[in-house]
Amino acid sequence: MTTLAKIESALPLPITVDDILAARTRISGALVKTPTLISQTLSNMLGCNVYLKFENLQFTAAYKERGALNRLLQLDDAAKSKGVIAASAGNHAQGLAYHGKRLGVPVTIVMPTTTPTVKVTQTQGHGATVVQYGEKFDDAYAHARLLEVEQGLTFVHPFDEPDIMAGQGTVALEMLEDAPQIDTLVIPIGGGGLFSGMATAARAMKPDIRLVGVQAELYPSMYDFIKGAELACDGDTLAEGIAVKQPGDITRRVVERLADDILLVTERRLEEAVSLLLQIEKTVVEGAGAAGLAALLTYREQFVGRNVGLVLTGGNIDTRLLANVLLRDLARSGRLARLRIILQDRPGALFHVARIFDQEAVNILELAHQRIFTNLPAKGLSLDVECETRDRAHLQRLIAALGEAGYEVAPIEVA
Repeated sequence: MTTLAKIESALPLPITVDDILAARTRISGALVKTPTLISQTLSNMLGCNVYLKFENLQFTAAYKERGALNRLLQLDDAAKSKGVIAASAGNHAQGLAYHGKRLGVPVTIVMPTTTPTVKVTQTQGHGATVVQYGEKFDDAYAHARLLEVEQGLTFVHPFDEPDIMAGQGTVALEMLEDAPQIDTLVIPIGGGGLFSGMATAARAMKPDIRLVGVQAELYPSMYDFIKGAELACDGDTLAEGIAVKQPGDITRRVVERLADDILLVTERRLEEAVSLLLQIEKTVVEGAGAAGLAALLTYREQFVGRNVGLVLTGGNIDTRLLANVLLRDLARSGRLARLRIILQDRPGALFHVARIFDQEAVNILELAHQRIFTNLPAKGLSLDVECETRDRAHLQRLIAALGEAGYEVAPIEVA
C-alpha cells in the first residue's frame, strides 16, 4: 500500500448514513419513491432472487434527480440567483435542469457532442441552457469548469461531491426498507457517486451485505484504480452514462473502502440485458441502467442462491438505438436471420427457394439479389434472404432443408 493509500484509508469517509437520512428528509415529496419488485422470471433464469429498483420511473427517468435536488436545496441565495453549471452525458443534466426550473435556479449544462439526441432535447425541454463541447465527458467537464469561472456560476459535479453522493444514497435506503432480505447489491459505477451513496447507506443498515460494482469493459476506470490494473479506457459504449475515464477523487476513497468487488461487462452483455428487461419486465432501460443485470448474466456462479438487488438507474435511451439493440438480439437468438443462398440465374429459381421457406413455415421479410458484385460464374447469383423464425432450432431446420434441396446456404452472422 502506498503512503497516499494509507493516509486515505485512515481518513473518515466523506459521507455518513446520517447525511443520507438528512438528504431523504430534504428531498421527500419532490421525487418518486420508486418500487423495488422481485422478478420471478429473471430469478428462475439466473438461480438467485433478483430484486429490481425501478429508478427509470423518476420524472426524468433516472436516479440522478436525487443528488441534484439535494445539492440545489443547500445553495445559498446568492448562488441560487447566479445559477449553476454542470457537465453531464444526460441524466445528471436532466435532474439538475428539472429541479432547477422548479426552484427558480438558472441551469447551464455542458454536454459531449456524442450525447444521444433524446437527452439533449429533454434537458433543453426542462429549461436549461445546453452547450455541447468535445466528444467525451472529460472534454465537456473541462469546458464547464472554464465557464464556471468566467460566468461566476456554481459547479455541481455529477458524482464527486458529498451532497450528490448523499442524495444518491437514498436509493439504498428505499431498497433495503422495501426488500430487507436483499444480501447483495450490484451497482453500476461511472464516476462512483451512486455506489458511494448506496454503499454507505447499505453498510450502515446491513454490515454484512455484499457490495459489487459494475463497469463497462470499455471504461474500467474505477476497476483500474481499485485493482491496480492498466486496462484501456475508451470506446463507443452502449452504457454512455457510466463512460467515465477518471473516477472521482472523493468517490474512489469510498469505493476502495466499501466495495467487495468490481466486475466488468461486455457490450454484448449490455445489449442482452437491455433486451431482456424490455421483454421480461416490459421496462425500458439505457445501457448503464442494465449494467447490473449484465453482470448477473456474465458472472452467474457468483450470485447463485443470493438475494440480489439491482438498480435500473435510467431509461433515457435513443429510440433508434433501442431498435437496433432489440433487432440484434433477435438475430443472435436465431429469431431473425439473414441467409445467403447461391442460385442459378434462371426462371423459377426464386420460386423453388420460396417454396422451401413456405414448407418450413418461415416468414420472408426482405430479399436482395446480387448478380454483378460477386465472384460467382456469370450464370450464377447470390440471394440474401432476411427471415423470421421461432427460434434457433427452427432456423437450423430451414438451413438443413435448403441444403437437402441442393442449395449452398450460409447465415450472415451478427457479431
